[in-house]
Amino acid sequence: MPSAAPDPDDPQTVKRPRRSIKRRMQHFLVHVRRRVPPGLRLVLGLLLICGGILGFLPILGFWMIPLGFAVAMLDVMPLYRRGLERGKALRRRDTSDRDPAAPKDDDLT
Repeated sequence: MPSAAPDPDDPQTVKRPRRSIKRRMQHFLVHVRRRVPPGLRLVLGLLLICGGILGFLPILGFWMIPLGFAVAMLDVMPLYRRGLERGKALRRRDTSDRDPAAPKDDDLT
């Protein structure tokens, strides 16, 4: 008489754990970051967004919009951070150049 419990070593009975959408998206973004050149990532992201807008068509889907934003942000965020750092450096340099004894612009009125 066969045993009622399934054999854990049998590949047909072993179920793979399902990965969540978050894990799948992280895996995809790591893959894109490693394999796609930086300029092309932005173009790929924009194409995914445009394809998502046409999501009512059979092959395309609305799932492409958030994926396109995520891929495009791989290129946009470093540029944004670099701009913030430059702005902070300019502000620091501007405030350090001022004479502390000189009247402020608000005091002239």
